[in-house]
Amino acid sequence: MLKMLESVRPKIKFLSDEMVDKIIDEAIDVLKNVGVFVENNDAVSLLGNAGARIDSKKNKVFVNESLVEDSLESAQKRITLYDAHGDIAMDLCGDNIHFDPGSAAINILDSETGEIRKAETGDFVKLAALVENLDNYAAQSTAFVCYDVPEEIADRYRLYLALLNCRKPVVTGTFRTDGFEVMKDMLVAVRGSEKALREKPLAIFDACPSPPLKWSNLTTQTLIDCAKYGIPSEMVSMPLSGATAPVTLVGSLVQHTAECMIGVVISQLASKGAPIIWGGSPSIFDMKKGTTPMGAIETMMIDSSYSQIGKYLGLPIHAYMGLSDSKAIDAQAGLETGMSAMMAALAGVNVISGAGMMDFESLQSLEKLVIDHEIAGMTLRLVRGVECKFDVPTIDLFREFETAGSFLSMAHTLKHFRNEFFIPGPTIDRSASSEWLETGRKTSFDRAKEQVKKILKKGKRYSPPEDMKKKLHKIMSENAKMFGMDKLPETG
Repeated sequence: MLKMLESVRPKIKFLSDEMVDKIIDEAIDVLKNVGVFVENNDAVSLLGNAGARIDSKKNKVFVNESLVEDSLESAQKRITLYDAHGDIAMDLCGDNIHFDPGSAAINILDSETGEIRKAETGDFVKLAALVENLDNYAAQSTAFVCYDVPEEIADRYRLYLALLNCRKPVVTGTFRTDGFEVMKDMLVAVRGSEKALREKPLAIFDACPSPPLKWSNLTTQTLIDCAKYGIPSEMVSMPLSGATAPVTLVGSLVQHTAECMIGVVISQLASKGAPIIWGGSPSIFDMKKGTTPMGAIETMMIDSSYSQIGKYLGLPIHAYMGLSDSKAIDAQAGLETGMSAMMAALAGVNVISGAGMMDFESLQSLEKLVIDHEIAGMTLRLVRGVECKFDVPTIDLFREFETAGSFLSMAHTLKHFRNEFFIPGPTIDRSASSEWLETGRKTSFDRAKEQVKKILKKGKRYSPPEDMKKKLHKIMSENAKMFGMDKLPETG
């Protein structure tokens, strides 16, 4: 009988172990001798009480190697996220990969006009409904800002809409220090209690240090608040190579490592064992255009490399990858998104945020979100590798073929083809040219547009239990009134 053989998971690495060690050593030297600007007084107190050297005049903190090592040791090595029903949705460890839409865009690509415009409540409801129906997305996100509510409540309002319209866990974040408490209360309303939320986290909060080497009051407070309640934080370090970080990729990696290390330290001092994710959204600086290209190959290389460093340190990984700088759904959007998603998968990034995004992370598109769902499906298939499924010796298959005359009708084919092949949805065209001509010469954008309409019309709809919906509405309504909004927009 043929022995089952293990498949090899395809991987990509840019750094030798020696280089990883060198980058980590350099980052610790930066923390010890250059220091990090920390604006939050509570964090400064925590760091000072733990033995860090504080320069109060410059608001700088200098951290020694032992404090970094202790914090890395206590941080969770595996983080599990659950959906609104309490079922496991994301297992952040090893090389497990999960996709979610990119977060915090300021514009949306209008499906009907093709214009770039500000988003409103109805746009967000549509996006959440799409994600509910697109199985290759393990999580949803607070994907863009809604401009039909006051700016002061924009962060919590996005979460409110997400929790009302999709059961999947949410990648989110705060814009103001007063936002977290309201957002936490909404998550508790879904889960039932603070204890239940700690046991089954429903959201990840982004925490974005400012390059170079600065943790603002808001960002640091997010780390502390999340640690207190056991809600996972993901650090989104954003070195800009050549502008707000050294121009070399290695130099940017040292800065990224230092910024993330101090984030781990703060979270662990706030609550030992707090869940924290090693992540980022770095970019090179385009010297010709003065922009921050997320689709640049060097940007993808930085992402993949810092993922390797984070894994070496034993932490779950996040990256803004699988997105494009294009302003239209065109060849550039496809090539940048596909390349980036594949590199993220091969690097084993646990949380890959970026689907649907364009224009340097400022634009979301429902049609691109549907197209990117197919890219996610292909990459999920890719990382499974070449699997051995021999339930009979191979030679027997060829002997059977001599009788059957076709592999297509054989039991072995019928048994395995759905699992062996990734079967894309209607957005991907694999028809013969004659059929393509007969059905209207549709582009991928045309097909995606049709698919969006079909899902929104006929797809499954998530709606929380009525008592939960009332709790969420009460929390959001009361907060909105504090900023002059007497009635929330209709949500559908």
